[in-house]
Amino acid sequence: MMILAVDAGGTHCRLALITNDTTEIAVSGAANATSNLKAAAESICAGLETLAVRMALPAESLADIPAYLGVAGVTDSTVAQALQACLPLQRVRIEGDRNSALRGALGAGDGFVVHCGTGSFFATQKNKVAKFAGGWGPVLDDLSSAHWLAVQALRLTLYAEDKLETHSELTESLLSEFGSTAAIVAYARDTSASDIASISKAVTHHASLGDTNAITLMSKGAVIIDEKLQQLGCTDSDAVCLTGGIAPHYKPYLSTQTQHKLIDASGEPLDGAIALAKEFYQQLHT
Repeated sequence: MMILAVDAGGTHCRLALITNDTTEIAVSGAANATSNLKAAAESICAGLETLAVRMALPAESLADIPAYLGVAGVTDSTVAQALQACLPLQRVRIEGDRNSALRGALGAGDGFVVHCGTGSFFATQKNKVAKFAGGWGPVLDDLSSAHWLAVQALRLTLYAEDKLETHSELTESLLSEFGSTAAIVAYARDTSASDIASISKAVTHHASLGDTNAITLMSKGAVIIDEKLQQLGCTDSDAVCLTGGIAPHYKPYLSTQTQHKLIDASGEPLDGAIALAKEFYQQLHT
């Protein structure tokens, strides 16, 4: 047996080549099939080349291996087919990265997932049936994501300079880092969502120090999470898993009801991609 699993998101791609005896993992650049199809394909191909080298295999030998890819920005079959056309893989199933993240977090069990990385989405899995909400990208959606939180912080900094909001150490540090409001506007205009998302680290850091503006932003993100879980039908008996780099930072700001539902993830998105890749392999061989 030899199968390939890929978890490709706005921060990086992780690829796993699984055989009967080994699992080899490679990491490459960010991928979003909607915002930049060419760059997404290049990141995945770079990871494939790394795996081939590590396994001492010719790169073309990976083309016929059954492969499951969970890729950010794959919103329908048209995007999946366009991405497949850019890849050397012949026996492949391509879906959005939400599926592998949900499966990785909950395994085959029931529950809810709040995923807040560079982007965000909400999901529930009950009786092996998955339901998703959100994940429509940084322009239209990605509420409570790292990118969303970073944009809120930059906007608040501009408003503080307009005297519409009050400065705090968070906003003053951001203004000092960029040097001017014009530089902040230019940065937001010219920078990728994944790079902008890195500013969220400043928000979580200052919130941990008691900064009022940072705490306000974290609280706003937490309120959105609480509301989305309620809209999806989350009850007191349901388990909730926070995944993604920024999601765990919201924990102390969530409602008491939500905090009592929280469980640890059973695995990572790549684990979910591996499980789905094995299912795909089995379907091909039955």
